[in-house]
Amino acid sequence: MKEILEAAGVAIYAAMAAVALGGIWFVILLVQRTAQKRLSRVAAEPFLKEIGELLGRREFDSVAELCDSPPWWSKATPQLILVAIEHRDRPVPQIRRLLAERFERDVLADLEYRSSWISTIVKSAPMLGLLGTVVGMINAFEEIAVASQSGISPEALASDISFALVTTALGLTIALPLVLAGNMIHVRIGRLTDSVQEDLGLFFDAFEPAVAAAGPAGRTGKTS
Repeated sequence: MKEILEAAGVAIYAAMAAVALGGIWFVILLVQRTAQKRLSRVAAEPFLKEIGELLGRREFDSVAELCDSPPWWSKATPQLILVAIEHRDRPVPQIRRLLAERFERDVLADLEYRSSWISTIVKSAPMLGLLGTVVGMINAFEEIAVASQSGISPEALASDISFALVTTALGLTIALPLVLAGNMIHVRIGRLTDSVQEDLGLFFDAFEPAVAAAGPAGRTGKTS
């Protein structure tokens, strides 16, 4: 029994290390992903101005080429504008719904899926710490139980109690920063959503008149 509990202690430390590294990895990944998808306000102004000028001349193909070229192809707003251009033969309200669905499915769903892992880690770390506490106390009571036969070892007892307390502290130490990081990620996702909505609003201000002026032929055919 003693050997099993000692092995469990090593496994708990290893699991907590893996959980901590996983949490850090997901935080870094989500920070990079939200930064990659968001179009900064400094970059958005000239980009949307150029889009508006091309739409004013009804150069839909040029808009598509611009959105599908570096550095815009990785951003959420140009990706959605490209979808709107490809489906410009549809009514504008339908295009708006399509873009909302695409943004929800292709961008937000992926971010929310990854952020859910941070929530899972936040819940798992204290549970691992609690498991370590239980294992440490069981070991301590084992030492007390055999004290009448061989004499209690203060060093072994202190080590078991220390393990119980250290794993609890480690679990909380892992969870607390990840709670703050998770909230930061949700704020960044919210800012991304607001930014995309603002950018698309400006895009549709130029897109609707351009589509209306192009007529049915211009919507389905190539223009230059």
